[in-house]
Formats: sequence, C-alpha cells, structure tokens
Amino acid sequence: MKFELKKTQAMDFKSSDLIKRDFFSSGQLPLIISPKVRGLDLSQWISKEKKYVDEELLRYGAILFRGFDITQVGQFENVVKSYNPALLSYKERSTPRTAVSNNVYTATEYPADQFIPLHNENSYSHQFPLKLWFCCLIPSETGGETPLADSRKVTKNLRKELIDIFNEKQVMYCRNFTTGIDLDWKTAFQTDSRADVEDYCLKAGIEFKWKNDGGLQTKQIRPAIIKHPVTNAPIWFNQAHLFHVSSLNESLKRDLLETTAKDSLTRNAYFGDGDEIPGSMLDEIRETYQNCQTQFKWEKSDVLLVDNIFTCHARNHFTGQRKVIVAMSDLHKPIPEKIAS
Repeated sequence: MKFELKKTQAMDFKSSDLIKRDFFSSGQLPLIISPKVRGLDLSQWISKEKKYVDEELLRYGAILFRGFDITQVGQFENVVKSYNPALLSYKERSTPRTAVSNNVYTATEYPADQFIPLHNENSYSHQFPLKLWFCCLIPSETGGETPLADSRKVTKNLRKELIDIFNEKQVMYCRNFTTGIDLDWKTAFQTDSRADVEDYCLKAGIEFKWKNDGGLQTKQIRPAIIKHPVTNAPIWFNQAHLFHVSSLNESLKRDLLETTAKDSLTRNAYFGDGDEIPGSMLDEIRETYQNCQTQFKWEKSDVLLVDNIFTCHARNHFTGQRKVIVAMSDLHKPIPEKIAS
C-alpha cells in the first residue's frame, strides 16, 4: 500500500507502521490516532484506511486524530471529503452557526460563558448525520472542551422503566420562531420562502402554524430510542432534556414563564401525547449523561470524528479565543418504530 509523505517519495507501508493508537483513559472514547512518521497526510491515510476507521469508530464511538498538522479550513475539508465527499448542509437549525466553507461551519456560536449539554446532533429531526467531524484551529485559553459520552453506556444506565415510558410515548418538540428571539424561521430553515418551509414540514412530518406576527410554530413527534443502522443496537437518542424549558438557568426560566405562555416558548419538549415530562425524569437523564461523560483538552490541529448515534457531545464554557469548526456527513433517515424492550 502506497502513501505519499510530504517532501518524500511514495513508499509502501502497512497502516500499523504509520500510526499509533492511544487513549486518555484505558479503553474509553475517544480512540487517539497519531502519526508515527512526520508528514503523514491525514486525508490520504483516511481514504486508504476507511474500512479500518469504520471498524474502530464502531468499536469506540469517537476517534481523535492528533498531530496531523491540520491548521486551515481547506485542509479540514479535504480530510472530511476523503472519507465522504458529500458533506451535509445544516438545515432545520437549532443553534446559530456560520458557514466558513462549503458545508463546513463554526461550532455553535453561543456566548463563551454558556454550557451546552450533552446531546446527539439533530436527534430532534426526522433525519440527521451519522458522522460528525470537529477540528480545533484555535484552542481556548481555559475550558472549551467538547465533553463526550458513550450513548450505549447512557442507555444502559438509565432505568428500564424510564426508557419504556419514553419508548412508548416518544418526544414532542415544540418550537416558536420569532424575529429577534433565538433563531427565526428563515435562519432555521435556510430560506425566505414560506412555501419552501411548508413543503419541508409536510415531507418531514412536522405540524406547523403561521402566526399573526409573522412567526412560525412547529411541533414534531420523534422517537426517544432508535436502532443503530450497523449493529441494530437500541440507543437513547433524543433531546428532550435539552429542549425542555427546565434546561434554562433558573432566573431566565422564571422570567420567561412570567411573560410567555408555555405553548409560546421558543422551544420546549413534551411526551408525544402532549403530557408534561416529569422533572424527576429529566433530572435523572441529565445526571446519567453527567456520570457517563469524559473530556479532553483540545490541541491545535486536532480532528475529532464522532459516530453521532453511539456518541453524544457537549461544550464547556471557556475564556479566550476558541475556533472549532464542524462538518457533517452520511445522512441517515431511520424508519419510525418503537423498540421492543
């Protein structure tokens, strides 16, 4: 097998001659892959070793490529496209992001003092990326880690009774898009056309209602648990704890509920039948995520590949400049079903 090393001639190497494997904590995600030889081109290595990458990603849920000198947006884009040239656009948005290249985006642009809880990307949607790619171009001075948790472990550690209830009832995500508050519908759906939004909602099974003030209300019922398309393992996969109003800090939640009716909140979550989700259940879910998480400190040039079903991610608050960019690939649209317990 031939690999081109920068400033060297093509040479035949086994993969094991070129990279080394490691972990921050024994056997826990992420698997760390680093080059053994200087100048190893990560995009070329991934294109030659995609089967190996897939096997290790399936086993560990996340791979951190460290020490490959990825310092530019274009280099990162080439790495992702070496795995899958069809990068996904960020539609039905939930958080603010800016495109820095063709389907490469900034990480969520929330203020540095805000924590983003663990979640699986776009798990509120009818379709989502199977693979997430992160690249650290500028690490923060303090904080700013991207905590990870093995969703298989989360599923195992949640009470069976709680899982059975969510599996049966599913989750209803309610959103109110209002100009000047959170994302408006034009930003979320990446269009100025009401007809385009209506067409998207109809195809995605989203109930929608245009409001007199020009805003939009949507409701969609999604599964709380899905099967991994490769292993068929049932996995906890939803954002009930993140959409629910209780995820806000106490002062903001109090102010919102004093001025806004519950059905007019920018986002909230219910059981699929419209019943309230008990606070004790949401507390248990958040505690389970917390108990399962692991984290590492970003280094410049780090590239992180995540299986979006097997691994959830978060963002710690930080100080200083932080530039982490994101790409998504491998679109997946699961068949709606309730998983046998």
